[in-house]
Amino acid sequence: MPKRLINLTVNGEAYEVAVEPWWSLLYTVREELGLTGSKEGCGTGDCGACSMLVDGRLVTSCIMLAVEADGCQVTTIEGLATDGNLHPVQQAFVEKGAVQCGYCIPGMVMAAYDLLRRNPNPTLEEVRLGLAGNLCRCTGYAKIYEAVLAAAERMRGD
Repeated sequence: MPKRLINLTVNGEAYEVAVEPWWSLLYTVREELGLTGSKEGCGTGDCGACSMLVDGRLVTSCIMLAVEADGCQVTTIEGLATDGNLHPVQQAFVEKGAVQCGYCIPGMVMAAYDLLRRNPNPTLEEVRLGLAGNLCRCTGYAKIYEAVLAAAERMRGD
């Protein structure tokens, strides 16, 4: 099968990429576009390390085919920072010590960002549910939850 030409916008930048029909969005973003922040933890969509936003919807990019993203807007972890400044969610993860080995963190941050876009004032239980699709093998999640709640406060201006 020949490669297929797709067009997508990643973090505000337009790309035209020739992809194999079986390439995942994660593979394409990492290997073809050089944006290596998102990680492949499981390759089956179970751990959330590869989470990205596609047309505003949180997806596990390791199981989404790149051809499915043709014509879409994609936001990766690299797309959250602006003008060299971390997004409040990213900053809260750093300040609260929520980063251990860092492997799951891009997906956690993207899930937290998505949660806070939809619910700017979540309870601890809502944070737990909002991040339920993301696994961390290093922490007990407490600092991650603290970081999300702190980011919510910062984004609301509390």
